[in-house]
Amino acid sequence: MRVLGIGMGPQHVTPEVRDALRGCDYVVAAQKSSDDGLLALRRVVAEQHDVEVVPVPDPERDRRDPADYPGAVAAWHEARVAAYERVLRERGGTAAFLVWGDPSLYDSTIRVVERLAERLDVEYDVLPGISAPQLLAARHRIVLHQVGAPVHVTTARRLRADVAAGQTNVVVMLGGDPDLTGLEEWSIWWGANLGTDSEELVAGRVGAVAPELERARGRARAAAGWVMDVYLLRAPRRATPSLA
Repeated sequence: MRVLGIGMGPQHVTPEVRDALRGCDYVVAAQKSSDDGLLALRRVVAEQHDVEVVPVPDPERDRRDPADYPGAVAAWHEARVAAYERVLRERGGTAAFLVWGDPSLYDSTIRVVERLAERLDVEYDVLPGISAPQLLAARHRIVLHQVGAPVHVTTARRLRADVAAGQTNVVVMLGGDPDLTGLEEWSIWWGANLGTDSEELVAGRVGAVAPELERARGRARAAAGWVMDVYLLRAPRRATPSLA
């Protein structure tokens, strides 16, 4: 099995990933709906290299922020492992998993493939791709961190807790509909559906650009049928955030 990062689309496939994909027998890809836009993009990448895509219906997952979030994710991963295992046992050969962005950031593919490798007694490797934070920084022509300072990477569901804990320079992934209440004086560099035809970008002081950000999210969703956003939030100097 090969876990291949494909960035935000065909234009980001590296020569290393391209060569690896051409050596695979097929691509295994989750199908989340009948009009799954991310599956369609994976098909484009695979077809450019003459590799078949085998869609696997994605098991249901509790996305209502359950009390036992790690447990809900673990159950979902187990269901994915079982679904992929059936395909891999039937087909054999070398299978590729095409990861949106880079496999190292907020993606479950490596964890799933690790368990598949144990069950099937096969080897796997991982090749990197361009990540969403990288592309966000390039689009806005910024550096994600200030001089000699760190950048904290988190998810939208953890943002408020992380800010309350003192984080002041935060990349937020798995954005959802961002709740930026209390951060009106912070700066934001935001992007949705980066690298696709429905890409949207907004930057500025949160309080000033919030209406435009909402409109941009709506345009992205209308154009693609989905929104995948990522953004950098940075506190003003000497500011003490309030999320009351």
